[in-house]
Amino acid sequence: MRTKSKQPRKQRLAMYEAPLHVRRKFLSAPLSKELREKYGRRSLPVRKGDTVRILRGDFKGKEGKVTAVDLKRGVIFVDGVVVAKADLSEVPRPVHPSNVMITKLDLKDKWRARILEK
Repeated sequence: MRTKSKQPRKQRLAMYEAPLHVRRKFLSAPLSKELREKYGRRSLPVRKGDTVRILRGDFKGKEGKVTAVDLKRGVIFVDGVVVAKADLSEVPRPVHPSNVMITKLDLKDKWRARILEK
């Protein structure tokens, strides 16, 4: 990140210019109460394959698997969260990770399991 300034414009600039390995941490979401007790952590970066529940917006209460994570735009795409276009075709609706809660983790990756053991 560029600076340690308090100015909103510099904070915003630092966020937009952040490298992808730093942006991954921006895409963190809180864990459900069960996962929080099990792993002793409050939040984790969202990954493709995780199951999340949407807490805010038009799709509040909907639960689904994360189909894609867009680091560049800072959003995730959840299975079943779609909007209809004017020609009635459906497109996935981007969701900000701060508006979701992780209910089930995808632990196929040995690195992620190792992070949770710490």
